[in-house]
Amino acid sequence: MNPQDPGNSESSQDTQCWSLTAKGTRCKHTALPGQRYCQAHFPQSDSPDTPDNGDSGQMDRITLLMEQILAEMISSRQGMAQTAQASPGSGDTELLTQILAELVQMRLRDEQGRNKEPGIDFAALFERVTTFLEEKMAVISRRIDGDYEVDKWGRDLELVTEMEPLFRFMYEKYWRVTTTGLENVPADGSALLVANHSGVLPWDGAMVITAVASEHPQPRLIRALHLTRATEMPIVGLGLSRLGQVQALPENAERLLNEGELVLVFPEGVKGVGKPFSERYQLARFGRGGFVRVAIRAGVPIIPVSIVGAEEIYPNLANMKMLASMFNLPYLPATPTFPWLGPLGVIPLPTKWTIRFHKPIQVTDIKHRPAEEPLLVSKISNQVRDTIQNSIYDILKKRKTIFW
Repeated sequence: MNPQDPGNSESSQDTQCWSLTAKGTRCKHTALPGQRYCQAHFPQSDSPDTPDNGDSGQMDRITLLMEQILAEMISSRQGMAQTAQASPGSGDTELLTQILAELVQMRLRDEQGRNKEPGIDFAALFERVTTFLEEKMAVISRRIDGDYEVDKWGRDLELVTEMEPLFRFMYEKYWRVTTTGLENVPADGSALLVANHSGVLPWDGAMVITAVASEHPQPRLIRALHLTRATEMPIVGLGLSRLGQVQALPENAERLLNEGELVLVFPEGVKGVGKPFSERYQLARFGRGGFVRVAIRAGVPIIPVSIVGAEEIYPNLANMKMLASMFNLPYLPATPTFPWLGPLGVIPLPTKWTIRFHKPIQVTDIKHRPAEEPLLVSKISNQVRDTIQNSIYDILKKRKTIFW
């Protein structure tokens, strides 16, 4: 609000001056025509003919605005006609807003004392936040009504895009993942990624997917296979499906590979994520080698993936078996924070992660007789497991601390 703006001044020509005396009382002089201040109290630094004096001029304006607030408060107590005739929005709130704006401008001056445009445009910021919230509410409302599309596997690309900022924050800022060997992941065509499993909750899969989607020269979306038990959970199963994950069945894996997809599997299964902290980074048995059979039938390479850092995000001190059976869960871990801190115990620890993609193991040229298949499957399965385990030991040997 500019005191020289006639639209913000009183229409009466004999308005009492709005300034305060040294004793804190209203000035008894009459304001200049079309203004709120008399000749003695009119702010010279605000005159268009007076050059800007930097911070001193800003302080004069702040003092002036504060005087206006005090004057309006005194006028309100005394029941003066000027306050009664004031239009809505010209009171204390607007004046305080201007004071804050003036203070922000002063705070953002450069070191040489030159005037500088504010680095934060609060009006534009408010507009952006409002627009963002309106857009998100429109998306939520539309999706509640069922107005969204999914592919034949249930993936909802719109939801994947909405969730991307969260996963990228966890990947880049929270766990500060260091990823190597991405050149071993093909830019097109199918491949079977095989990784060690840990961390109580499947954050490791989310970070592997984020690594390829954000850091690969040719970003791609990975299909991760999850347990059938997760599919049976009402909210969890639907959420995994909408994010593009698929139930871990051999026929599903083979179909995805034949369609040219990147498929991520965790042969350790529940044994991997539910292992106690005392057995961290010791790989469990890789099942019966079903992933090897799938790769051989589909004729795709196997890419081992080593993950270090996930074991410590929820240190599993004990398995609360009785509670787990009550909720029909394979395990319910007791960690240093869960269940003692309630919902806060679900927040993972900010460990430092390393993900390493290894050179592909080619199975396309392997020829064998059916009788030789069990031995061949066991051999390749052990080769993949040993590659991952030895890499984990190598990373742990070089790691100095868990969190840095």
